[in-house]
Amino acid sequence: MKVTLLIPTLNEEVGMRTVMPKVDRGLFEQILIVDGKSKDRTVDVAREMGFDVVIQETPGIRGAYMDALPHIKGDAVLTFSPDGNSIPELLKPCIDKFGEGYDMVIVSRYAPGAKSYDDDAVTGFGNWLFTNSINFFHRAKYTDAMVIYRIYRKSLIQELDLHKDESYSFEEKLFRTKISWEPLLSIRAAKRRLKLADIPGDEPAREGGERKLQVLKWGAAYYFEILRE
Repeated sequence: MKVTLLIPTLNEEVGMRTVMPKVDRGLFEQILIVDGKSKDRTVDVAREMGFDVVIQETPGIRGAYMDALPHIKGDAVLTFSPDGNSIPELLKPCIDKFGEGYDMVIVSRYAPGAKSYDDDAVTGFGNWLFTNSINFFHRAKYTDAMVIYRIYRKSLIQELDLHKDESYSFEEKLFRTKISWEPLLSIRAAKRRLKLADIPGDEPAREGGERKLQVLKWGAAYYFEILRE
């Protein structure tokens, strides 16, 4: 199984220097950085480390994924944040679990034994609400349906129409924002009754980078998406 570690960045120089040296490169066919035109030395540091780099032209985190998509060499994609929120030591357990035959494995901040140290009251409640709503409406059993830290078959992107703008266009126009595809991936994987699992993984506080959350707009768009689906 060939795995691409896909890392969206925006001004993540601190995390690139402190987090990425802890990543076991031997786990991956490719480590691909997709950078949203950072103003610091994120891109320079990534290239010095020998990683593949794509400069993002399409706005939003989903735009980052779409710009990276033609460059992905792996059969599976593992999305990861270099800002300290994702623990590098959990990469191998995540891949090992996926190798048991799952379609997607999530490193869950809310599974028994795990905790988010980056949540505030608003984001903690939002993640609880979204995950439990997805479980209720779509008969899923997620403990964390929203997190970026996950591995899945690359083919799911096409199978679940994650690459199509029309999968998001109504709520994006309604709430004037751009959203990512993790929640829709969770929803449509559950609707298809795919083989899904999670492993517990703490979310430490971030070490650097820009927090990209648009709490109210994203919250409204994601909840509308849950109901629409």
